[in-house]
Amino acid sequence: MDCTIVRMLLVGPAGGPFREAAQIARDAGAQVELADTPGEALKILRERGSGMVMIDVETDVPAFLADLTEERFAVPVLACGIDAPAERAVAAIRAGAADYIPLPPDRELIAAAIRQIAALPEQTLTGEDQAFARALSFARAMGPSHAPILISGERGTGKQSVAHAVHAASGGNCFHTIECNGVAPDILSSELFGHDEGEFPGARATRRGAFTTARGGTLFLRDIDHLPGALQHRVLDAIDEAGAPRLIASNSRELGALVEAGRFRADLLARFALASITIPPLRDRGNDMSLLAGNFLARFAAMEGRPVPRLSPEALSLIQSYDWPGNVAELQEAMHRAVLLADTGQVDGDAIVLADGSRIRSAVADAPEATVEALVGRTVEEVERALILQTLERCNGNRTSASQILGISVRTMRNKLKAFVEAGISTIPAA
Repeated sequence: MDCTIVRMLLVGPAGGPFREAAQIARDAGAQVELADTPGEALKILRERGSGMVMIDVETDVPAFLADLTEERFAVPVLACGIDAPAERAVAAIRAGAADYIPLPPDRELIAAAIRQIAALPEQTLTGEDQAFARALSFARAMGPSHAPILISGERGTGKQSVAHAVHAASGGNCFHTIECNGVAPDILSSELFGHDEGEFPGARATRRGAFTTARGGTLFLRDIDHLPGALQHRVLDAIDEAGAPRLIASNSRELGALVEAGRFRADLLARFALASITIPPLRDRGNDMSLLAGNFLARFAAMEGRPVPRLSPEALSLIQSYDWPGNVAELQEAMHRAVLLADTGQVDGDAIVLADGSRIRSAVADAPEATVEALVGRTVEEVERALILQTLERCNGNRTSASQILGISVRTMRNKLKAFVEAGISTIPAA
């Protein structure tokens, strides 16, 4: 049975380049459904769900996105169009579309969009580190089992890619991802369990949730440590229902500590007793940094239509000495930027930069470790402020990387920094 990486819904008129995109998506491994109108698309989403939606920008994309919000759908939406006016593309993005893709479709653009959402395993599951290899081997060995699996690790370590590898070994027919972090409890409830017509003002029709639509495949709950308490019991019950999908969950925070704090159910954690896999951070994986960097350079060079650049000794040393707080995800983004900046066929040290263009710095091996004794006498507010500001400085001002390390959203980071500035406390960079 084909192990589909993601279910994808294309919304737009039949024929032409738009439907050509469907075949490109299929070639990239997606299971594709077609809908001529937004209304038809909503019916498909209610009945079968989808991992992502691609919609013609010539339709009323803002209205479609508003309907998704009203009916509590959290599916990512990509807008696309043929020579579309800039204002239509901008309107779609402002209304909540995740991205805009021009048509006629470019094979790499379509594949990249799917990769971004589906996190394909072959991108990141490369390495010789023994701890990583053991974790990956164990994960794949657990594939044929229907038992729930927990994949732990810092943000950016590739937990979703490992989940895809488990799914591929299981022979399941679909892979459905539900994001638990940053999603309102009512939306998350509908995503997981569906709802009845009239259950709330926007419920215009009955909707089936992921525990139903993902049957026969894998349901991946990303960041289950953020699953609201009210839904934890429902998930526990749903796991044991006949015909339930294979459940894989990831977490960035230690669940045992959350159980002790009364924020996570002990019986739900116990359901992952058969297989609990920990992915090591990139900084602990030795030569895997350079192996992954080479793979990413080759892939992004092909995507950009450029020769594969060489890594200079300075760049290689920088890659191996930096601690990559954003892990594999951060390295991947850095290598994409390096391909764009390497105009001489070689990646030098000044091409290894963060998203804002600032150069990364080597990890300081002798940085003093914080101790509990050093925190005594300081308020929780002072400790939190110091932790945020020092993490931000360590990430060279990159708020996304700092937020990932701290386990908070970028919005929360922005609000914290704003409060610091209002209190007269300087930040790097200035908020």
